[in-house]
Amino acid sequence: MKRTVIGGFIMLGGLFTTLTIIVVAALYIPRMTSWSGSQLWYAIFGGKQFGNEVVQSLYLGFPFVVGLLLSILGLVILVMEYFDKSFLK
Repeated sequence: MKRTVIGGFIMLGGLFTTLTIIVVAALYIPRMTSWSGSQLWYAIFGGKQFGNEVVQSLYLGFPFVVGLLLSILGLVILVMEYFDKSFLK
């Protein structure tokens, strides 16, 4: 039971982080004047600066990846707990 709660909170923390960054990037997209590739991806991760042009990005790539990893870790813990309990019965 203890691992299930821990896994649930880790997964929810990662999902909250990731989804918050996606929402913030989606709200920032209308203010961007130049990008390369996907607007959402560019708003989160950014790109290289060429010359004197201003890079309009949030640079939230590292927290986004950490949130994804926490979500996956929490899901793995929950799946392991689910199958561990189902095989014991």
